[in-house]
Amino acid sequence: MVNSKLESIISKIIACTAIELPTDVYESLQTMQKNETQPLASELYSCIFDNLDKATALKRPLCQDTGVLQFFVKCGTKFPFLDDIEETLIAAVRNSTKSVPLRHNSVDCFTERNTGDNTGALSPWIEWEIAKGMNDLHIDLYMAGGGCSLPGRSKVLMPLEGYEGVVKFVFDTIVEWGINACPPLVVGVGIGTCAATAALLSKKALLRKIGTHNQDPKARDMEIRLKNGLDSIGIGPLGLTGSQSVQCVNIEFASHHPATLGVGITVGCWATRRGSVHINSDLTYTILSHANSI
Repeated sequence: MVNSKLESIISKIIACTAIELPTDVYESLQTMQKNETQPLASELYSCIFDNLDKATALKRPLCQDTGVLQFFVKCGTKFPFLDDIEETLIAAVRNSTKSVPLRHNSVDCFTERNTGDNTGALSPWIEWEIAKGMNDLHIDLYMAGGGCSLPGRSKVLMPLEGYEGVVKFVFDTIVEWGINACPPLVVGVGIGTCAATAALLSKKALLRKIGTHNQDPKARDMEIRLKNGLDSIGIGPLGLTGSQSVQCVNIEFASHHPATLGVGITVGCWATRRGSVHINSDLTYTILSHANSI
């Protein structure tokens, strides 16, 4: 059943994510504008911040493409409203489509019929993680726009390609498709056994805050090297050249089969719209992603 109080919380994080950038992304863009050395790129950053100011003032989505909503749910086995979560998420999406408003982006496969309320077959997408013994709920929301989804890829490398093959895959993808995703980009990279696990890990990497690094020292080193290398390409804001290309590169990984190395990449545009909320068992909550939430 739909829990009305929980729905109100989810609706708030949906609106917040659509209208305001998460604090770390906003601050990242500020730093990139300050460090930009090319005049055209610097002017484009000014346009970006003008867009953000208007969205906040008017309380309207900061991008006309509000994406397909994807929820990453970590729920304790003792959370008292576990049975209500899925129905409540769907109801919150349906209602937020009208109240925010959100563009109608859920289209049935094969019939190509737009459902008109951002719900449909496995839409919104819900990825579950169950935490044994805990009584609280953590939800990450990602708004997957059409442009930022275009560079998304995953594949399984041949055994001899190794980690050099991972680097080549990332560079080939960003060089070929990166300008379609409205740079400067947030880049998530996943490494695992198969294409499916690598793709999912790359999306989870995208949910990590800018400025954080993988705890594994070799993964951290690869993150830094990839960012520096991609910046040297000079894609710049909106793909119109500049001294920088990406806001960060985040890597998540899992153990893999000795004969295969899966790699996936998921990209967020300059307007990487993700929200994060922690909800206690009494339905008090804290929005973690936005310091000045609406």
